Amino acid sequence: MIYDYEVTTGKGETLKLSDYKGKVILIVNTATGCGFTPQYAPIEQLYKDYHEKGLEILDIPCNQFGGQAPGTDEDIHEFCTMHFNTTFPQMKKSEVNGPNELPLYTYLKSQKGFEGFQEHEYKAVLEKMFSDADPDWAKKPDIKWNFTKFVVDRNGTVVARFEPTEEMSKVEECIKSLL
Repeated sequence: MIYDYEVTTGKGETLKLSDYKGKVILIVNTATGCGFTPQYAPIEQLYKDYHEKGLEILDIPCNQFGGQAPGTDEDIHEFCTMHFNTTFPQMKKSEVNGPNELPLYTYLKSQKGFEGFQEHEYKAVLEKMFSDADPDWAKKPDIKWNFTKFVVDRNGTVVARFEPTEEMSKVEECIKSLL
């Protein structure tokens, strides 16, 4: 269950997901130097619009995709607050795939695997890049790129996975339906 996991905040404190019981949680692996980085703005808007209604956001910076989250946790936090006025908490930069992945991500991927990219200007580029590296890439549940989002309902069930190519309005619809 999602509440069995914990993450480390950007300030080095332990955050138990059990503290979020009864809340809707948006979990997203982020990067500051990615073509999807502008998604910080609508994510912040979701936080402003729905936090008081029970939405929590776990922003987990990750440098595994093209080295697009360089710098320290403090550097990343400063970038996000300066460029996107983010107010939601950021976690410690972590891995979401491979032997050093956060156990939380092992669980998330076991609950919602990859189902494909939506139509987007980056879709063909991403698909070619992955196909060239691994012909079976689409069958694997791994996180494919920055800004993959998971939505968890108030009971701790992982109800949706949104690839970075999904429109943020779809993410918002999902969250609204759970609040």
